[in-house]
Amino acid sequence: MGGYAPNRFAMAPEPKIRFSKLTQKEAMAAVARHEMLYAGRMGGARAVFAFCDLSGLDLSGRNLADADFTGAILEEVNLAGARLDSSSFFGADLRRANLEGASLRRADLRGASLRGANLIGADLFECDLREGSIAEKDRFGNLRLMQHDIGPSELPAAMLHAANLERAKMTGVVALQADFTDAIMRGCSLARANLRQARLCGANLEGADLSGCNMAGADLSGAVLVGVRMAMTVLDGADMSNVLTDLKPSLSSETVAAVRERLDAHTLWAETDGREGHPADLSGADLRGLKTLSFRRLTALTAPRAVFYGLNLEGCSLQGSNLSGADLRATRLSGADLRGANLAGARLNNADLRDAKLGPLLIADDRLLPARLEGAQIRYCDMRGADLRRVRLDNADLSYSTLADADLRDTVLHGAILAGTKLPAMVAEGLAGQSLRSTA
Repeated sequence: MGGYAPNRFAMAPEPKIRFSKLTQKEAMAAVARHEMLYAGRMGGARAVFAFCDLSGLDLSGRNLADADFTGAILEEVNLAGARLDSSSFFGADLRRANLEGASLRRADLRGASLRGANLIGADLFECDLREGSIAEKDRFGNLRLMQHDIGPSELPAAMLHAANLERAKMTGVVALQADFTDAIMRGCSLARANLRQARLCGANLEGADLSGCNMAGADLSGAVLVGVRMAMTVLDGADMSNVLTDLKPSLSSETVAAVRERLDAHTLWAETDGREGHPADLSGADLRGLKTLSFRRLTALTAPRAVFYGLNLEGCSLQGSNLSGADLRATRLSGADLRGANLAGARLNNADLRDAKLGPLLIADDRLLPARLEGAQIRYCDMRGADLRRVRLDNADLSYSTLADADLRDTVLHGAILAGTKLPAMVAEGLAGQSLRSTA
């Protein structure tokens, strides 16, 4: 049989990777050429930082979409607000990196280490965080695993507060004690992931796959678990208080019909100025079975703490209504009339409020009743063109919401959280230099 035939699939000893250490000047020169390429200007070239050491550098706010960071060392790098869509971070070291508000849509993060990274408000739509390993062939054709301490994507103690992880691939990810508070994780694949003691309070996991996921000791209070696959999910010691799950069987077709009847009576009462019908009190009711209430006249509706999650309320007349503490997450409220409504403490994350009327309501003579949204959660909300005159937004959380072209005259923003919020130019200038929790 003669000589030795090497096994081309054998894993040989791990070689040491040689990283090219880049200075801030060298990195910025490559970034400038990359941005020239994106702008269609002469002299542009794609940024390739594969197996480079960029640790501690500042690349914040730059356009690095489609850049190559394969296997790079990006420890404590500042990429806050950067555009990194479709970039490759395969096997990269992003420990303690600042990616706050960065756009990483469809980025390849397989095998990346994000231990302690700041991803607050980052957009990770359809990103790939599955396991990955880097290997090369030696002169015999054998595969050699590169010595870079990679395998499953790591997110221990990472901060993903209000991040967008919709349809992200996170199978097998290790995210012990990570913070996913109010994160958007719809359709996220988390099969066999390790989320022990993770913080997922208020996270939207609608349609996610949690099969075989270890969530022991996790905080899931107020999370959305509608349509979630949970075969063999470990929930020992997890906080499941106020979790929003699939509609209870008790909300039968007869119950839905009864609620519709009460709303019909309320509509008649509103349309006849109280001469016919009667007002409805839906305090704490779960209205998801109704699917839509679009263009209904529901003036002065009493529905504090009611669940409207995902409902179509487009063009609905709700002026003067009591919706305090209501769950209006992911609702469609475009063009709705909410003048003078009480939405204090309501949850409106990811709601569509384009062109909604939230200005003051004239109730008698010259008396104006302003809409109330004190302490409301309004993260990732689309409020373009909305009328927000005189609205009380004290201590409301408007993080990463869009308020372009919104009317904010005399709006009270005392203590409001405006991190990543897109505001009209004049309002943004007025807030320049102030704390994001300051008075407007």
